[in-house]
Amino acid sequence: MKIGFDAKRAFNNAAGLGNFSRNSITALARQFPDDKYFLFHPGYKKSLFVTPESLTEVKPKHFWWKTLKSVWRRILISRLSKENELDIYHGLSHELPAGIEKTAVKTVVTIHDLIYIRHPEYFHKIDRHIYDLKFRHACRVADRIHAISEQTKRDLITYFAVPEEKIEVIYQAVNPIFSERFDESAKQRIREKFTLPEKFIMTVGTVEPRKNLMALLEGMVSGKINLPLVVVGAPTNYQIKVQTFIETNQNLLNVIFLYEISDSELAILYQMAEVMVYPSVFEGFGLPVAEAEASGCPVITSNTSSLPEAGGDAAIYINPEKPIEIGQALATLLADKDLQKSMIAKGKINAQRFTPEIFAKQLKQLYNYLLNE
Repeated sequence: MKIGFDAKRAFNNAAGLGNFSRNSITALARQFPDDKYFLFHPGYKKSLFVTPESLTEVKPKHFWWKTLKSVWRRILISRLSKENELDIYHGLSHELPAGIEKTAVKTVVTIHDLIYIRHPEYFHKIDRHIYDLKFRHACRVADRIHAISEQTKRDLITYFAVPEEKIEVIYQAVNPIFSERFDESAKQRIREKFTLPEKFIMTVGTVEPRKNLMALLEGMVSGKINLPLVVVGAPTNYQIKVQTFIETNQNLLNVIFLYEISDSELAILYQMAEVMVYPSVFEGFGLPVAEAEASGCPVITSNTSSLPEAGGDAAIYINPEKPIEIGQALATLLADKDLQKSMIAKGKINAQRFTPEIFAKQLKQLYNYLLNE
């Protein structure tokens, strides 16, 4: 089988869609090495993806297309897919190239979430307009839509009126590195590198309003949680508001910000942390929840959107709009060693639902189904 991927994010995005793209391509290539894989991308300044030798990169060759990279992705990939005689083309991040539906290539598009519709306040108007054009076009012309959660499937039906039978829910894979166990010397190296305390709470995600860091900080203050907080995520303008709150409560809060962390470093941080708190307002899936559980870290997360799908029966759930609940959950968990042990055990079991092997098998079944229709 010849399978093509929109691999722009795999090479250029450090987190989020980049992680999903890299994990997806790698899982399929390892599980089904006899298939041929084509990675379409417009180039990169610094590659974030080391591809296996068996994979073929397809990118702009001429100066004109190298200059107009977005146009290349939009209009030329359909022709290149046909020329390479692909069986399947998979848009890994919400979009498909124009005209792909006029070829014999079967298409799948992954839709991660419709947050721009549910929470327009987090997006600029022009961005919402662009997303809407891309998402709706992809859902209209795709042969099948891959939704990363039941929540996303429900939203596709509600907001786009997509027929239920056109949608396949396949949970994304967790990088196997999060299931590895690291020794004390590895943890000590990380502690020294980032000047970390012996014990800490952690949260993961871009420092932006939707990830709801303010609610976590307010909860820690209200619950009188005196452990340091390690925040792993790229900063945005929202951090100014966060920093103001921290300075106002400097006698009650000790916050350490980290970003540009590798997956191996993140895995070690999860194993060092007392708990990972993920109070996001809305997620298409919530990968950090599954990563933390695979790493053996107890999780407190929101009772909204897809997060209960990711956390299963292993997490403590809170209302993200009620900081007091977050503080109470932290206080309860930190005081109860038996609860911590129970959550760690359940978390490792729950994380087995998100192995690369299961993900790749389900995705390959979807491809086979399309070709045999």
